[in-house]
Amino acid sequence: MSKPMFSSLSVRNFRIYWMGMLISLVGSWIQGVAQSWLVFELTRSAFLLGLVGFLGSLPLFFFSLLGGAYADRISKRRIILFTQHAFMVLAFVLALLTYLKLIKPWHIMLIAVLNGVVMAFDAPSRQAMVVELVGKRHLLNAIALNSAAFNSARIIGPAIAGILVSVIGMSGCFFLNGISFLAVIIALMLIKPDYTPRADNKGVFVKDILEGLRFIRRNSTILILIVIVGIISLFGLSYVILMPVFADQVFKVGARGLGVLMSATGLGALVAALVLARLGDFQYKGRLLSVSCLVFSVFLVLFSLSRVYAFSLVALAVIGWSSVTATSIINTLLQSNVPDAFRGRVMSGFMFTFAGIMPFGSLLGGVLAQFFGVAFAVMASGIVCTVSFICIFKRYPQIGTL
Repeated sequence: MSKPMFSSLSVRNFRIYWMGMLISLVGSWIQGVAQSWLVFELTRSAFLLGLVGFLGSLPLFFFSLLGGAYADRISKRRIILFTQHAFMVLAFVLALLTYLKLIKPWHIMLIAVLNGVVMAFDAPSRQAMVVELVGKRHLLNAIALNSAAFNSARIIGPAIAGILVSVIGMSGCFFLNGISFLAVIIALMLIKPDYTPRADNKGVFVKDILEGLRFIRRNSTILILIVIVGIISLFGLSYVILMPVFADQVFKVGARGLGVLMSATGLGALVAALVLARLGDFQYKGRLLSVSCLVFSVFLVLFSLSRVYAFSLVALAVIGWSSVTATSIINTLLQSNVPDAFRGRVMSGFMFTFAGIMPFGSLLGGVLAQFFGVAFAVMASGIVCTVSFICIFKRYPQIGTL
């Protein structure tokens, strides 16, 4: 039986945190769109767009497992407070350099790397702290509403950014993002998660990381789910970093059109998150996971072939719906099947494959787009995803029974 769509917001700690996070996420999406447009304006290079995406996520490949080990040892609230302050400082630095017209591509790349390092410690703690805020009773609903917040921001942020870039400039967008981090910092200062320190939290971090990896390897269900996330990340999501090229060269709609393209994806993603929140702990999540993965792959190919702006918006909405449905179900299945002692490390494995492998996909997408065009790059991604998912679901039919 489904629960009320917003049941987890009845918990004070989660409600305060969720509202602060939503405001901060809107700011982050504003900066993301403005930064992509700035890179493209400075360089006119699809490859460098891919390179910035690569550098921004690369630290997650190296440090997210360490971030998960920290999340299982010390207060996740303390970790997130530190990371939000760091994100805020980096946003202000980017705003200042842009305002003074000193900004160079290498500045953007360096700040992207530093943001990635901070994210490697921020993301596992944010993922694992949810259960401390709401308890296991509301866990599935809270995960879906976190996704809803992310994707609401994904709609609002790019749509606002498309206007703000022409009104207050890119430096103004970066400054607004810096201010937005105050919302989540204040929220974290007002809450007190149900945190219980581990009894064995004085060992070597390498041992903790290896212990977490062995746990994932021994649990075939968790391992297969993480592999699926890796495929989506490596091959499926590189289309996002190429959106400025589609906006400028394929559809010729400029910065405002870029905001609309990004918001279309976010709209589909938001619908997915709200539907999952309403469904709650429904049966046969694996069946919906299989369907959403295949729909995601096919519509990537259709988007790559489209030259009709309206149809492309519809395709992006379906891509947003299917990708969020797949990753939210995987997130839910992982958190439902992992002991508390391993939660941070398993979620760091999730982030490692979701965000840590993404930079290689961004770089690959940028290279393919540079030499063969953006349409070919996205079409190749969709074909690889389609073949991979068909092989996985045929090899592991038990996924449909999860």
